[in-house]
Amino acid sequence: MQTVKAEIIAVGTEILLGEITDTNSVYIARELRNIGINLYFMTSVGDNEGRIADSIRIALSRADVVIVCGGLGPTIDDMTRQGIADAVGRPLVYHEDLFEQILTRFATFRAQVTENNKRQAFLPQDALTIVNPVGTAPGFIVEEGQKAIISVPGVPREMKYLIQESVIPYLHQKYALGIIKARNLKAAGIGESALDDMIGDELLNLSNPSIGLAAHHGVIDVRLTAKADDEVAADVMLDDLEAKVMERVGSYIYGKDRDELETVLLGQLRAHGVKLTVLEAGLSDAVVTKLRAAGGEDCLVSVREYATPQEAIESMPEITSESWREFAAQAAEHLAQEEGVETAIVILSDPEVGESADNREATAVAIYSSVRAQSRVYGFGAKADLTREWVSRWAMSVVWRMMKEKFDGLA
Repeated sequence: MQTVKAEIIAVGTEILLGEITDTNSVYIARELRNIGINLYFMTSVGDNEGRIADSIRIALSRADVVIVCGGLGPTIDDMTRQGIADAVGRPLVYHEDLFEQILTRFATFRAQVTENNKRQAFLPQDALTIVNPVGTAPGFIVEEGQKAIISVPGVPREMKYLIQESVIPYLHQKYALGIIKARNLKAAGIGESALDDMIGDELLNLSNPSIGLAAHHGVIDVRLTAKADDEVAADVMLDDLEAKVMERVGSYIYGKDRDELETVLLGQLRAHGVKLTVLEAGLSDAVVTKLRAAGGEDCLVSVREYATPQEAIESMPEITSESWREFAAQAAEHLAQEEGVETAIVILSDPEVGESADNREATAVAIYSSVRAQSRVYGFGAKADLTREWVSRWAMSVVWRMMKEKFDGLA
C-alpha cells in the first residue's frame, strides 16, 4: 500500500466572499478518504492567475496529488487553465478535436456556442483530457513525474461525475492505493474534555487506527479511522479500537454513524415505559418538533407552549424564583409531579434576543427526572440561529443520560 498525500484547491472569488459554500471540497475529501489517500490541506483561492499558480506550486511542494476544482468555464474570470500552466511552466495548447467535442456537447444541450468557448479547448502542454459527457467544460490532468494536478469543473453535478468515472480510476491506476475507513461513535451526557480524559492519551495518540473528537450541540462524535490494504483489514482494526473505546466510555455512547439522538431516546423511553412532559416558552419547536418528527408523539403526555418566558412564569404563581434557571428547574419538577410522569423538560428563551454576552439569561433549559434536576443557561436568545439546535440536543442528551443512570444502574 502506497502512501499518497493530496491537497484540494477550490477556485472562485465567490467562495472567498461568502456567497457560496464550498461543498465540492467536502465531497472530494470523502472520496479521497475512501480510497486511502491522505488529505492534509484544503485551500480556497480567488479568480486570479497569479494566486492560483502560487497555490498550486505550494500544494505540489507538499502533496503528490493536487485536485483543483472550478474556474474551467469560458469567461475571462475562468483562470484555472492558465494558473496551472504557469505553475508548471508549460504553455497552453489549443486542441481542435477538443473544441469539436465541446461543439457536440453544446448541440446536445441545445445551447449556443460563442467565441469565448474556445478558451475551454486550451490545455497545458501534454495534459491528459478528462472528457466531460455531462457538461461543456472538459477536465484535465497534468503529470509532473509521480505527481499529478487534476482539474475538474466546479459545477457539483459535473465534478461528482468526473471524480467517480475518471479521477478515481486514474488514481487507482497511478498509485498502489489502500483504503481509509471511518466509523463514528456518538456520545452524550458528558463534556468533551472529560470524555477526552476518560479515553486517555494511549488511545488518542494512536496514528493508525486513530481517534478524533468533535463536539457539537450537546453530543460528541468519537471518530475512529483506519487505513489498510482492504476493507476487511480496516474493519478488523476498527473493531479492535471500538472495543477499547467502549470499555472506557461505553456508558456514554448512545449510537454510531447515522443513529440520531432523538430516535435512540424514544427507544429508551418506550423500553422503560417512560413518558415526557415538555414546556417551551419563547422558543417553539425545539424539543417537541424533533421528537414528533421521529415518531415520538406516543411518548409525550403533554406539551405546553408560551409566546414568552414571562407568560410561562405567570402561569405558575406557586413557583417563586430569582432567575429563569431557577424557575426552569422548579417548573420541571412541578410539571413532572403534576402530570405524574418520570421526566419533564422546560425551556425558556427570550424571543427578542439573538446573540448576546453570556452575562445574562437569554435562554434557560432544565430537565427533571426522578429525583433530581439539571439546568443550563445561555447568553443567546431565540433569535440566534443555533439556539434551537443547542438547546434541543443538550436537553435530549441529559434525559438520555439520566435514564441510563437510573435503569442501567450507572454511578
